[in-house]
Amino acid sequence: MIKGNILNVFTREIYPAEIKIESGIISCVKKIKGDFEGIIIPGLIDAHIHIESSMLTPAFFAQAVVPHGTVGVVADPHEIANVMGIEGIDYMIEDSSTIPLRFFYTAPSCVPATSFETSGAAISPQIIESLMQKDEIVALGEMMNFPGVIHDDPEVLKKIEIAHKHHKPVDGHAPLLSGVDICKYASVGISTDHECSTLEEAREKKELGMKIMIREGSSAQNLESLWKVGGEFLVSDDKDLEDLLKGHMDILIKKSIKLGMDPFKAIQMATINPANHYSLPMGAISPGRLADFIKVDNLENFNVQEVYIGGKLVARNGKSLFKANSASLKSSFNFTPKKPSDFNIFSPGSKARVRVIQVEDGQIITHESQADLEIKGGILIPDLTSDVLKISLIERYGGNKMSNAFVKGFGIKEGALASSVAHDSHNIVVVGSHEDYMSRAVELVRKNGGGLSATSKESEKIFQLPIAGLMTNQPGKKAIFHLKELQGLVKDMGCILESPFMTLSFLALLVIPELKISDQGLFDGNKFQLVDVIKEIIF
Repeated sequence: MIKGNILNVFTREIYPAEIKIESGIISCVKKIKGDFEGIIIPGLIDAHIHIESSMLTPAFFAQAVVPHGTVGVVADPHEIANVMGIEGIDYMIEDSSTIPLRFFYTAPSCVPATSFETSGAAISPQIIESLMQKDEIVALGEMMNFPGVIHDDPEVLKKIEIAHKHHKPVDGHAPLLSGVDICKYASVGISTDHECSTLEEAREKKELGMKIMIREGSSAQNLESLWKVGGEFLVSDDKDLEDLLKGHMDILIKKSIKLGMDPFKAIQMATINPANHYSLPMGAISPGRLADFIKVDNLENFNVQEVYIGGKLVARNGKSLFKANSASLKSSFNFTPKKPSDFNIFSPGSKARVRVIQVEDGQIITHESQADLEIKGGILIPDLTSDVLKISLIERYGGNKMSNAFVKGFGIKEGALASSVAHDSHNIVVVGSHEDYMSRAVELVRKNGGGLSATSKESEKIFQLPIAGLMTNQPGKKAIFHLKELQGLVKDMGCILESPFMTLSFLALLVIPELKISDQGLFDGNKFQLVDVIKEIIF
């Protein structure tokens, strides 16, 4: 039995009560009289996250977030599914079964995300059918192929139909979709969206009955723009390791309240709302639900003091009270080493106008800009004075394909960054000031079986990701030491981005506008087609 001031998410009240627990389930909640410190609230739930983006395995992820009050997550494993298919999904489910955090998964709906890229696996409707029969699968994962929905792609609609047959919701992904297109998208029963970036976009989708997930991750940060819309969920989507160790859902609630959101509303968005939507047996301090709750000092500071899962104390004062270990999982990097000349873009003439991927710090949406570049010896030369760098994407699954383009917004003066985390197919993406640095950075990733790398004139470092090229085999607090060493080198190279590797990882995500890169070439996310790097030869 536990006594204290409890927060009731149904009546929006706080009052003294005793909580009776039997076999990890709340059996009774009774009002009492008493003077207690702190507030007991339902444990926090992240309704949409990709565990792999933290670069931690599920077990080590749990060790990092549980002390911050997270007791459950709805995770879409489409990152590892793009690399290893069912084997990767099974790895995530198995690894997450070893620790107390409640992991619920969605079946990846878009593997590969598009036909304009090469992935390591494909998830068919038949595989979706088998996944939907698993207790761990609570929904169909975000339907990124919105053109397929709009144009009645049979395979896309079949996957949605299977989810409905199993009475499981379908998560959405519809950035900037509006008018008749969003009407068509919502009409097939897609119930959520986490890609809104403006109030107008969120309101339009909400008016159609869609539930809005307000996202505050490491690259995409939309809470400040959207908190007034009255969304249904607070989610992190993609959270990098450094940010995750600072906080998880507790940070989102703190920021929401600071912005002006009603505290009860903020807490409902991370407890009862996701629990009800995904039919999770948690989310409230009430009979019949799992005894998963946390104690905070007050609603203003929202400092998590204790965390209970199944009625057992699992974290106190920022420290987890359980051990975590993860099994290994091999990676596949089947491509030949790249020479510096492989990163060149050839063109006739003396000067050409090119398309440039324009990144925006804190956002995963990019823009198309242009640059007039000199051509020397038949090779286009990046313009470092205008921050126009080279970017390349190398396919890792045996086809040995590669494409080159230009990017702006990194601020790198001399050097290169490379990553085997490149949403969603997770090929190798590299940005650099010169092809020599880019070649070295890619080779570091290849020979180490995955990771994040940086190369400069006199130095090179890698943060190894041996599990599918996506995750480390170390706990978060140990891994962060090595990651910060790498980040120090990146800053010395002049990079101006807050989360450079997270931003880099999204430059291959074709389903997010406006201009991205795949192993097949430069991709226009608005037109949903490949486009030429060179717009015109000036002279």
